[in-house]
Amino acid sequence: MEYLSKQRYDELSGELKHLIGEVYPKVKADLAEASAQGDRSDNAGYREARRIQAKTISRIRFLQKILENSRVIDPGALPKDRVSLLSRVEFTNLATNTRMCFQIVSPHEMNLEAGKISLKSPIGAALMGKKVGEIAEAQVPSGTLRLRIESITAENAVEDN
Repeated sequence: MEYLSKQRYDELSGELKHLIGEVYPKVKADLAEASAQGDRSDNAGYREARRIQAKTISRIRFLQKILENSRVIDPGALPKDRVSLLSRVEFTNLATNTRMCFQIVSPHEMNLEAGKISLKSPIGAALMGKKVGEIAEAQVPSGTLRLRIESITAENAVEDN
């Protein structure tokens, strides 16, 4: 089971609704039109329409599976004093004295450009459960990172970005 923020759950639900209600009917119509043009073995338009149909069906099934196996996180039930899902964590890499800040999210919400790392990533997993002042050790391809937790902000304080 995966846990998602309400925002991400709504985004995925909206995408699924759009694909089923708008995109797929258009894809079916395009396929029917390409099919009506004659010999399918030498019909590039038909092959392209089939490829788009398969891609759309694949995405629909993927989203259905995610939503079926996901639950929306209740931010009020999460600990505020330690790193947990949806926490925004500021930490220092002790080897380089570099400060970084990331929000810990589910793998389906990960977005490095938005400052969101997966709880299943090496750094995310190492930070989980730690308190301010504690040192987390993350095993990454380049070795072991030692990270000191500087601050933890609860999700409901950062959700309204």
